[in-house]
Amino acid sequence: MKRFNLALVGLLAAHLVSAQSDKKAMKLLIDENMQFAAKQYKVLASKVPATLMPRSYNAEKDSLVTSNTKWWCSGFYPGTLWMIYDGTKDAAIKEEAEKRLGILEKEKTYTGNHDLGFMMFCSFGTAYSITRNPAYKDVVFTAANSLSTRYRPSIQAIQSWDSSRNFKCPVIIDNMMNLELLEWVTKNGGEKRLHEIAVTHSNTTLKNHFRADNSSYHVIDYNLSTGGVSRKVTHQGFADESAWARGQAWGLYGYTVMYRFTKDQAYLAQAQKIAAYMLKHPNLPADKVPYWDYNAPDVPGAKRDASAGSIMASALLELAQYTKGQQRNEYIGAAEVVLKALGSPAYRAPLGANGGFILLHSVGSLPHKSEVDVPLTYADYYFIEALSRYKQWYL
Repeated sequence: MKRFNLALVGLLAAHLVSAQSDKKAMKLLIDENMQFAAKQYKVLASKVPATLMPRSYNAEKDSLVTSNTKWWCSGFYPGTLWMIYDGTKDAAIKEEAEKRLGILEKEKTYTGNHDLGFMMFCSFGTAYSITRNPAYKDVVFTAANSLSTRYRPSIQAIQSWDSSRNFKCPVIIDNMMNLELLEWVTKNGGEKRLHEIAVTHSNTTLKNHFRADNSSYHVIDYNLSTGGVSRKVTHQGFADESAWARGQAWGLYGYTVMYRFTKDQAYLAQAQKIAAYMLKHPNLPADKVPYWDYNAPDVPGAKRDASAGSIMASALLELAQYTKGQQRNEYIGAAEVVLKALGSPAYRAPLGANGGFILLHSVGSLPHKSEVDVPLTYADYYFIEALSRYKQWYL
């Protein structure tokens, strides 16, 4: 018995030393990547015109790709700057972040699509969480009310895009990401109807977007008159019945956020089901940075999507906050694998290269031959967010 006890003590001590070593390694990884990000984003800042936002980078032409402030990704650059500032206290990064909020603020009344959460909460919401500047909170409140105008009672959801040749009343899985804006505003003194819209939209998405295996369609096209589903499509994936990787990550993140605000067990269960689909998928690579579509026909030669990996990692770190035991450890461990991969030369650009973006190898829409194997602002945003979350919650 004495020998057994000594062996047990030895195993526990070895486990403790290993855990401490792992934490030290993650702290070094996070700190180094934050310092790198500050240097790299100064390179990016030097290239971006004063009235525009960065979007991507064309390596063949050595040319920065930019957007106006109405582009759905316009909030990610300032949001990333704020998180880098929070992690480094670099005054030049803060100055650039403030400048970019200055050109973005006018979009708080934009109602042209569902992307106000990406545009305004990832930027002004992130800025407010760090600075507590009441002017930033006011912008977020205005943006939430603007987003609420997209709600369509007949379909019980927020219409994503306006009607077009291809779609009549489309709702995309990405829209789950924009509900945080509505929920946050209600929680911080805004109207309860914003929360009610977010919950109704989540329930409608839960009912119509997911297949039996818990993978998600990209687009549900509704009949605005009857409220019924007209068709189910995967617009940016390999095929309508395939699992577009970034779409799965949007769903995972979105239902995790909705559980945070509502504590509705159905949302937690859905997030866990999506996580299981992704993490147990036979086509998930060893480094857990997904192929652009889980059902891409050319796996293992298919393009990877660093943006899907960074979103998934950030979502898993929050989902771990709401779970226990082996499942919690699985989520944290998977996120660690992704962050180590993204912080390695396989996915992280050399200093000064990549137009100033942090990550390589993201995919916007391969079927449309748009932004394939390039840097993207949201890949950087969720990578930095995941690093920040890990440091805050697990170190």
